[in-house]
Amino acid sequence: MLNEHEKEKYNRQLILDNFGLDGQERLKQARVLIAGAGGLGSPISIYLAAAGVGTIRIIDKDVVSLSNLNRQILYNKKDIGGKKSLLAGNKLKKLNSDIKVEAIAETIDNSNVSQLTAGFDIIMDATDNFQTRYLLNEAALKIQIPFIYGGIYGMEGALTTIIRGQSACLKCIFPSSPPPLPCQSPVLGATAGIIGCLQAMEAIKYLSHTGELLLDRLLIFDGLYMNFRKMKLNRNPECPDCGRFSSRDNKFGGFVKKP
Repeated sequence: MLNEHEKEKYNRQLILDNFGLDGQERLKQARVLIAGAGGLGSPISIYLAAAGVGTIRIIDKDVVSLSNLNRQILYNKKDIGGKKSLLAGNKLKKLNSDIKVEAIAETIDNSNVSQLTAGFDIIMDATDNFQTRYLLNEAALKIQIPFIYGGIYGMEGALTTIIRGQSACLKCIFPSSPPPLPCQSPVLGATAGIIGCLQAMEAIKYLSHTGELLLDRLLIFDGLYMNFRKMKLNRNPECPDCGRFSSRDNKFGGFVKKP
């Protein structure tokens, strides 16, 4: 239950239509894993913490560099050389002392992905490589929790929400890994902010049982011309990741509202 302090803090959310105390209490009980503490992980984690998500686990092994600072808004010049996840964890705790933050400085791989994702309600993709994304996609399908994909390049970005038995999965959308981006790939910081904020909104909607989710739709943002468009996605029945799960064996018990 929310205490009086929390009711005042989250008042502007509590008065939202179809949100209220029930929605805020669901956020308080929620456990969210954020894979990556960089350009996307910064706005995702900031807005989920500010919204009152009860437990946030943020995972990233990298350290802050000067070239990160145009888009990774959790950090400043004094943080250069420090581990992103640990710095992020401390800053999120200061942003909202009423929530629990777990900071893990590890690389997600086959040996630890199951352990790192166990017990969470949703996985947020804030990574920069498809090898890790595929691991998280498969883990989310296995334990039947949503996986919210986000990607950016230059002034463009895209996102979708993936739920076993309810939508196409990442392997349906990208059957093979796209060519790796160059180490110095272009990106405008505001692009990361826009896509990260939209990912956070999808998570909050899911966790609070509010609104409609981006299921079987890829939302594409073109910042150069300020356009949004949606691409219809189709599940591949032969997909190596989700194709082995039929709609009949889906035991997903969370909130799902299709468009």
